[in-house]
Amino acid sequence: MYMHLSAMSQQHLPALPCMCANVRRTARALTQLYDQALRPQGLRATQFTVLQFLSLAGEVSQGQMGQMLAIDSTTLTRTLAIMLRHRWIIERRGEDRRERWLRLTKVGETQFKQALPAWEKVQSDLRRRIGEQPWKDLLQLTNRVAEFVITQGDSL
Repeated sequence: MYMHLSAMSQQHLPALPCMCANVRRTARALTQLYDQALRPQGLRATQFTVLQFLSLAGEVSQGQMGQMLAIDSTTLTRTLAIMLRHRWIIERRGEDRRERWLRLTKVGETQFKQALPAWEKVQSDLRRRIGEQPWKDLLQLTNRVAEFVITQGDSL
């Protein structure tokens, strides 16, 4: 069942028997690819994700964003602090002082729109190389797994 890693060629990665390990390895590789493409726009993939999310969601609480993106509070707070310094997002306090509501600023909208062509190029290159149907299947499957784990993971 297990392949020895020493048998791995330069061309093929080992098939890891763990869903978590495979998805995390894929996520790290994709993050590096998107980071490289977005670097000239002064963005990291994590920041682009927040800009994209807020462009779709409008105003949302930090807690909702963390839950929907499956980002832990510490990591999200660190990313948002950088984005607030750049004035890409703005926050307002909720009725409960601990609650933070976030939305894009005009500067953030501009930053997002300027980064879109680089993001779209990576997307289209990957889609073309992977194939249209596998691309659609993978997006559907990863969304399905994320939704399942986020909503029902405690019952596993």
